[in-house]
Amino acid sequence: MAEPIGNGIQMDAANLYREESFTDMKAGSLRRLVPVKADGTDDPSRVPIFSVATQVMTPGGVLPLSAEVAGAKTLAEAVAKFPEAIQQAVADLREEMAAIQRERASQIVVPGRNGPPPPDLLVR
Repeated sequence: MAEPIGNGIQMDAANLYREESFTDMKAGSLRRLVPVKADGTDDPSRVPIFSVATQVMTPGGVLPLSAEVAGAKTLAEAVAKFPEAIQQAVADLREEMAAIQRERASQIVVPGRNGPPPPDLLVR
């Protein structure tokens, strides 16, 4: 019998965050994860984590982008670093796509690889 879903899953009470969202209603959104203690009060011994999200138009349609804002400790710093974080996300995406294209271009093409097996290999 399969194990019940959620069996053994535990939250880490020493690694809790409160999520806050901000947007300018134009360029995108910013998310701040504020470290909190198990009782819900802020935990000043840990720094908040900031991430950004936006959408860009491509020839294939709308592409969502998101990235962590490196080094931001305040909301003002995260807002100022928004363009840099999105530019890094675009660069990372381009690098990933180029790697996928290189991998596909280097694959050996074997005739009939995805087709049915030859008749002499069929079980009779």
